[in-house]
Amino acid sequence: MKILAVETATMTASCAVAEDGRVLGELSTSHAKTHSQQLVPMIRSLLELLDLDTGQIDLYAASIGPGSFTGLRIGIVTVKGMAYAQNKPVCGIPTLDALAYSVNDFDGVICPMMDARNDQVYTAVYRKKDGVFQRVGDYHAIHVSELAGMLAGFGEEILILGDGAPIHYETVKEAAGRRVWLADKALYFPRAACTALLAGKQAKLGRLSSPFELEPLYLRKSQAERMKESKS
Repeated sequence: MKILAVETATMTASCAVAEDGRVLGELSTSHAKTHSQQLVPMIRSLLELLDLDTGQIDLYAASIGPGSFTGLRIGIVTVKGMAYAQNKPVCGIPTLDALAYSVNDFDGVICPMMDARNDQVYTAVYRKKDGVFQRVGDYHAIHVSELAGMLAGFGEEILILGDGAPIHYETVKEAAGRRVWLADKALYFPRAACTALLAGKQAKLGRLSSPFELEPLYLRKSQAERMKESKS
């Protein structure tokens, strides 16, 4: 099964093609252009490099958030349109899942932290050992002090990653002590390759949907919605 996945939840846009648990190719950019300008040309270039066309893709996948409201809409709409045109299924992968999945096996908890501004983060807690990957608990949009307190309750090593990790490392470390490790910069942003690989796992479980069912996972309201409520 060939899977085309896109990742547009952050400032980095990427697309990837995977088949049978192997990444065939991936393109990524953090150029100043918007995702709406970059994504489709990137997909075309990747398919051309792999000597593929959209008709040879069996499954389309997208990172569904949390993340940038505009970026997520661009990625999801693109995947829905391509899948609908080819009459193929889709799979939505939470961005935090893809971010955590990029980590190798780790003897402890893995905590991706996506910066949501104003000392807020999008986050969740995972474990990945002996090839088994699982999420522990719910997805959160919380203040970093609340996250630090939550992590302090784990009596094991903690690896934090994502673009929010370097910003809030000291706060988390102060609460949880020396057990907190900051991941390499290469793991600050989610990758479409991880989205594609996770979509392959979901496909084996039969957890696919039609293009019409693919929806974003925002975790909190947009700034425009919050401003409107504050004025009411």
